[in-house]
This record gives sequence, structure tokens and C-alpha cells, in this order.
Amino acid sequence: MENGKWKVSISDIEDEGILEFEFDDDIKELEECHLSAELEFRAMGDFIEARGHADGKVTLECDRCLNKFVQNLDFDIDETFAKKTLLDEYGADVELSNGQFVTDLEGAEEIDVYDLLYQSVILALPNKKVCGINCNEGLFVSEDDIKPHDSRMDIFKNIKIEKEG
Repeated sequence: MENGKWKVSISDIEDEGILEFEFDDDIKELEECHLSAELEFRAMGDFIEARGHADGKVTLECDRCLNKFVQNLDFDIDETFAKKTLLDEYGADVELSNGQFVTDLEGAEEIDVYDLLYQSVILALPNKKVCGINCNEGLFVSEDDIKPHDSRMDIFKNIKIEKEG
């Protein structure tokens, strides 16, 4: 399926006020990534707000052992688009407050939902991709390797503690 199907017309959003959109497809730029999303686009004057939820699965390569593993995806989407070029209206000096991020559509007539979801998946991926908490980089690890032995502590092995009462 080509990415052109996953675009939303800004004029449709403006006509409806609120436009609901469902996505259920593979993100081809990522290995074995399938994503489902329910989005709501809302016209807000010079801005379009996109909110929703996405979930799915992606196959990743572990940074430690290089084995492939499946990572579940489950994240919210909250994006604001500016219909007009922001620099034309606000100039070069615009201060953004915490949590404020606006994507400039630069006069485009459509929003590329596929690209929005692809970028959202990339941002939702962990910085360190590890197949599991017990990943040992593909090596056999014995219990002695996990607990370093300190001979000074051997004296505590022979202490008997009696319970009172």
C-alpha cells in the first residue's frame, strides 16, 4: 500500500471541524513493524491538532547480544500543525514553552499521517534496545559471575542467629 493513501486533507478537517482517522498498516521503513492507530484531527484556526493512540509491534535488534526480539508499541499522539509558515507570521524569535511543539506545514494542503506515525514510532522506541532484563550479551553467565566473591565476607557464612521467643 502506498503512503499516499495515508494523507488527510486540511480542507476536509476544516469542513468537518473534527475528523476521525484510523490507520492499520505496516511501517515499511522499520523491520516487521505493524501499527494500528486511531487519530482525531481538530481544526483550531491557524492550527490543526492531531490526538490519538497507537499500538502495535516492531522487531528490533538487541544492542547487547544482537538477537532480534519483538517490542510492543503503545503510545499516545499529541501533535500540533501550523497551516501557515510560522516564520512568516511570528518571525525568527519564537519562544516555546515546556511541552510545546508545532510542526510547520509550510502551506501544504495535506497532512501525511504515515510520516506522523513513523516519527512517533521512532520517538517511542527505547534509547537502549535490549531483548530482556536477563540479556547476557549471548554469553553463558554462571551465578558466581553475577555475585562477585569477597573473601572478607566469608566470616558471615558461619554466624548462627537464634530467634527470640
